[in-house]
Amino acid sequence: MNTTVFALTLRQIAGQRRILVVGLVATLAPIGLALIYGAGSFDDPLDWTSNTLLDSIVVRVVLPLACLLVGTSAMGTEIEDGTAVYLLSKPLPRREIVFAKAAAAILVAAAFLLPATALAPQLSLEGAGGEGLVPGFLVATALGICAYTMIFVLLSVATSRPLVFGLGYVFIWEGLLGDLFTGTRYLSIRQYCLGIADGISTVSDRVFAAELNGAIALALMLAVIAGATALATRSLARFELRAED
Repeated sequence: MNTTVFALTLRQIAGQRRILVVGLVATLAPIGLALIYGAGSFDDPLDWTSNTLLDSIVVRVVLPLACLLVGTSAMGTEIEDGTAVYLLSKPLPRREIVFAKAAAAILVAAAFLLPATALAPQLSLEGAGGEGLVPGFLVATALGICAYTMIFVLLSVATSRPLVFGLGYVFIWEGLLGDLFTGTRYLSIRQYCLGIADGISTVSDRVFAAELNGAIALALMLAVIAGATALATRSLARFELRAED
């Protein structure tokens, strides 16, 4: 990984106001909702924390949208304004560029998402047995950040409309079609996250149960990360050739 490209990308992403705003919302929204829930006299905090807070809010909405914005900004901004040609003109392996930019995007996304994933369930559970929910969803969210970000970095290199395709994947494939057809779980990062979290936690299946086995979900998650990295590297090399023609 090229540290210079990493540092420049990190500064570029962190300096964008929209990313800071979305990042703060991604951090504060789950924490605020957990505080509201914890302040009330609601029953079964374990069920609400696992299925509503962590599944429906963090994994289903906050995680993919934050990674979409950060991941497409890592390379997409330079492609849009034409400065990517100057970067690609340097004698740098395309793999190093992809690693550096993805690492910067992952670091920014993790800085926003992991604290909320760790703190919010503690507030809503309020001493109730978490049964491994927090470590399970922390690991799942960390891997989900890597997978989503690599997919969106790939889209920013391979397509001219990464946000459109990214939103389509999140809301149509993982959202609408994922709720209608169970077979889509094998091609859903959200389902991988839930499977990993369920595999680590010891919460009862009556409270929270994923559609994928934890080991299968982990293998598919790692395959997506590796495959998206390889495709992004290949697409970036082809982008260079198109720019020179």
